[in-house]
Amino acid sequence: MCGFCKNIMFFLLVRAIAIIPLIASSSLELDQGYHDDNNMRFLCNKKTLLVHCKSKDDDLGIHNIAAGTEYNWKFRPRVFGNTLFWCHLAYDNLHAAFDVYWENEALYYKCDYNDCFWIARDDGIYLKDIRNNRVEHRHPWKLG
Repeated sequence: MCGFCKNIMFFLLVRAIAIIPLIASSSLELDQGYHDDNNMRFLCNKKTLLVHCKSKDDDLGIHNIAAGTEYNWKFRPRVFGNTLFWCHLAYDNLHAAFDVYWENEALYYKCDYNDCFWIARDDGIYLKDIRNNRVEHRHPWKLG
């Protein structure tokens, strides 16, 4: 499909992004059907994730998300491109700040040209690659 056609298609589609703090039981079994190739630890049950997402035009506010729940929103990309959303996530004494949506063919593909899923785990932030049914580590937590 031509680049211009894709941009028009994305303008017409309503986009959704989800930030998902996942939980593991004491045996590290996965919750919500997510496949885990690396047997990584998930955000533990009693933690609350602070999420603050925004774009140049929209501040979505600060939200406290309980482990095992998700936070999502929908938007329409700008007509002439350059749509960018970024988030700041924090829990305990750790935080991460990163772009969650930008106009990029590789991101569109991983999000299956529809919804992007970001997953918060104890060891960092992951992007769910829907097309290949896997998660990829994207951002580590930082102290402070």
